[in-house]
Amino acid sequence: MARSFYQVILLSAVLWAAPALSDLQERDAARVELGRKLFSDPLLSSDRTVSCASCHKPEKAFADDVAFSVGVGGAKGERNTPTLLNVGGRTSMFWDGRAETLEDQAIFPIENPIEMNLPIAEAIQRLEASADYKQLFAVAYEGKITPRTVGRALAAFQKTLKSFDTPYDSFNLGDDSAISASAKRGRLLFIGRAKCADCHSGNDFTSERFRNIGLFDGAQLSDRGRGKVTGNPADDGQFKVPTLRNVAVTAPYMHNGMFKTLREVISYYSEPDKVVPGQKGRDASMGEPLRLTPEEIEDIESFLRTLTDRRFTAQATSAR
Repeated sequence: MARSFYQVILLSAVLWAAPALSDLQERDAARVELGRKLFSDPLLSSDRTVSCASCHKPEKAFADDVAFSVGVGGAKGERNTPTLLNVGGRTSMFWDGRAETLEDQAIFPIENPIEMNLPIAEAIQRLEASADYKQLFAVAYEGKITPRTVGRALAAFQKTLKSFDTPYDSFNLGDDSAISASAKRGRLLFIGRAKCADCHSGNDFTSERFRNIGLFDGAQLSDRGRGKVTGNPADDGQFKVPTLRNVAVTAPYMHNGMFKTLREVISYYSEPDKVVPGQKGRDASMGEPLRLTPEEIEDIESFLRTLTDRRFTAQATSAR
């Protein structure tokens, strides 16, 4: 049967688009693989000893297991290393939100004097001197090795780092046996009296907002956080609300790594004044201290542990 004019046009469009779509998929895959290689390559640090993966350890849910990660020459960072899982969905980067996109964020650690300490211009020169990288950039970005393409490649890889295979996800999909009775009680506390979900909301358990939870007194706890970026004293002590996915394997906690266990974190929210008596600018929406019972603290911890990807279950168990 003869095809109509419109059928011919549609068929031609499909046949034309098929190879183009295939080329695009291949290019996207090449960019991810380039980013994966860059992420693990100490070539991007001044003394060639530190890579992105040195601090964002894959086995630690792409976080670190120390309060402050170690950069070139043994220098220590100023804030705790957060997880990179689900970072592709973030609306701003770093604890203080100083980078607006993942592509921009990727360059900061390379140039930071206490992290990788390599001027981006020198990083580009090193990559251009590598036959391997020249070939990879030729496929991924038509040979353009620039700060922008380096940032885009690192971001392309990081956007593949996802976490949605947890007992809680199974429970949420209808498997009532996926989490314990204690975790179920903890979930109700989390979304109810404990008010955790006011900030740790949504599928990734973060509102993406900045909050002062009381870990700022202007003296011993003097990191201004968001305030240093905006220049507004009202923002002092505000830090980005982190995701709680895989929180059982990303200790220590908070921007300064001051809490070693989940129990310490929950206990802080229960009675914050006992930990930081001279808090400044604590978010009023947090209300009065929770004064949780030991049983309630245990139940909330049980729930938080259900947010652990199954690939990290062994690490979460050993971190108790």
